[in-house]
Amino acid sequence: MPIETIVPRQTPKTLDAWVKLLDSVRLPIPLASYEWVKAAIADSRRSLRDIAELMQGSPALVLSVMREANHHTQTSMGEPAESLEIAINRLGLTRTAQLLERLPALPEGEIAPSLRQLQQVSQHASQQANGLFASRLARLWQEIHWGSLLFLSPLWPLALTHPKLLDDWELRVVHKGESAARVELELFGVRVLSLCKALAEHWRLPDWVTRGYHLLQEDRRLLAETLLIAREENTLRQQQRLDDRPAVRRWFNQPANTVLLANGMALAAQVGWSNAHVQRWQLLTSLYLQTPLDEVQQLVHQQAAISARHHADDELFHPAQALIWPWHQVRLHPGLVAPPPPTAQALGNWRTLCGELLAEPSPFTNALHLSGRARDALVACGMQRVMLLMTDKSQGLLRAHQIAGLPAEAASLVLPVEQSKLLQRLLSKPAQLRLTPDNHAQFSPLLPPGLRALFRSDQLLLRSLACNERVVMLLVADQGGKPLADISLQAFARTAQCIERALTAFSHRSA
Repeated sequence: MPIETIVPRQTPKTLDAWVKLLDSVRLPIPLASYEWVKAAIADSRRSLRDIAELMQGSPALVLSVMREANHHTQTSMGEPAESLEIAINRLGLTRTAQLLERLPALPEGEIAPSLRQLQQVSQHASQQANGLFASRLARLWQEIHWGSLLFLSPLWPLALTHPKLLDDWELRVVHKGESAARVELELFGVRVLSLCKALAEHWRLPDWVTRGYHLLQEDRRLLAETLLIAREENTLRQQQRLDDRPAVRRWFNQPANTVLLANGMALAAQVGWSNAHVQRWQLLTSLYLQTPLDEVQQLVHQQAAISARHHADDELFHPAQALIWPWHQVRLHPGLVAPPPPTAQALGNWRTLCGELLAEPSPFTNALHLSGRARDALVACGMQRVMLLMTDKSQGLLRAHQIAGLPAEAASLVLPVEQSKLLQRLLSKPAQLRLTPDNHAQFSPLLPPGLRALFRSDQLLLRSLACNERVVMLLVADQGGKPLADISLQAFARTAQCIERALTAFSHRSA
């Protein structure tokens, strides 16, 4: 089976398929919120505003009610609800209670961390929008509040169904600086902004949400021009440049842009407060508010602290935590941090497995038995993704023999040796290749496409093993794309030696 087809079957690759899938997802709500809202609906003394305020404890519940109300009004060609209170009023308490009963309610700790983290970003964005803009645009506070809370909601079901894709996107685009367009088409088959806009339109979310995605896709030139003006340190010169471009000034000063500014700030702050993305959004906010940058930074930090008081979770990261860090420190993506060393128990298991591999005469009944022990030893020493490939008699093909930490379909991988000079080199004699960020650009293109698709990593080990002076096995392993721990590197080398001796002992026994 060609490796290019090895993708999770449930992963769509077209915009329509993504919208259909994500539209069908029922987002879980915290059990506590469920109980509070259910009791409030049953209490005749509670106003719609009281119920709406209680619902804000669960962004997923807010989204579900807004979607249901807007779907209902779509059939009658009504305008979509711009606030939660309006949405509840349109549905009525009976239908709202029925909707609540249909939603899955779980203890908060059982809801996927990827979903909770993204919803916390949305709550942080809503606090930023309220603190920075709502008081200045008091008549529009509802649009600002609900638009900023729901702006990232098209990503919520994605965080529940495909958290690994979002995690890979963050690692490669935000932390490693790869091209967003190339990574998104590779991972999703579509651009993420296009997906968000399509889903926001399908759900008939508040107009300011859709306009924000339109801005990011269609008005990027205007946004870049505005950022150049915002970088002007002389405020008088800055105002003159705005006056010289009345179209840019009118476009940028639209109240709907507050939703985008708040969410851009909250998302960028997930990495750290001194990174370039945060500085861009702070500059744009300073220009929008006509407020000095240092005052805007102070306001932003204050709102982050307020958000943390209301929304922080011990299991999640909140940017307010980073306010006490050294200023230029950033939050590293887990994929950039070396995993912890193997536990004493794992290393004990590894020694036992290596002892079996070194036993003479060979205790293994067949090659599959041997390679299974070899795979287990590699996992025990800290390798998180492992593939053992064996040559055929002609050494023209490498076939996957054992896998760990990889999709099940990877077990059917077959690599023609003649199509890869790197494989030819590895099969000519025992050798090891270690991919690192420094040599990744040089060696990654030489990997067979099938192998490269499975091990998307700039921290990778490949080692060929010989039996009776003939290479018969190729080990491929990494630690989930993370930097390789020194102790695991040493254990990998020792394990490879043990496997090689096991292969030789097994061949002598067979003879």
